[in-house]
Amino acid sequence: MVGEVPPATSTRRSARAAALPPDERRSAIVAATIPLVAAHGDAVTTRQIADAAGIAEGTIFRVFDDKDAVIAAVLDSVLDPAPLDEAIAAIDATLPLEQRLLAAVSLLADRTLKVWGIVSGISPRHQEHARQPLADSGALVALLRPDARRLRLDPLLAARTLRAMALALTHPLLTPEPFEPDEIVATFLHGALATDDRGDRC
Repeated sequence: MVGEVPPATSTRRSARAAALPPDERRSAIVAATIPLVAAHGDAVTTRQIADAAGIAEGTIFRVFDDKDAVIAAVLDSVLDPAPLDEAIAAIDATLPLEQRLLAAVSLLADRTLKVWGIVSGISPRHQEHARQPLADSGALVALLRPDARRLRLDPLLAARTLRAMALALTHPLLTPEPFEPDEIVATFLHGALATDDRGDRC
């Protein structure tokens, strides 16, 4: 009817995120903060975090004590070995050894660069939180075990060696020219000798 005031509609809904349980909210904030820390280090602001997560700035402090706690949670997430182990465990076990190792080393190299991208931009007081010992990867050991008879090392030692090589030959601080995954695999399997000298080891 002419002159009648239209009822309120939902066309101007808030752009803020819907309410979530605390654990889910923490996870969402951490996920939104990871690329921000990679870009800005621990100079990232809670305003930037809130905007990226689609929440009010005060919502951060409902699930975190302060920004330092957010940074610590980001480090815990990035350093969590479970996603890497799950990805390695998902590699097709029927592939030839070299192809399985290539897939694993690609994952290890990606993780190295991801962790470095986060840790390199934060201050020493936060880097202390990142200094965690590396646990053995059961998934990587399992990936090598079917070819145990062909390996000179026990699968556990072989897995440790492969991971150490992937780290050392990928990390920007440890090598001026990072190796490609196929080069790391070739060096792991055949060493540094030329083809004519290495013999039939595998």
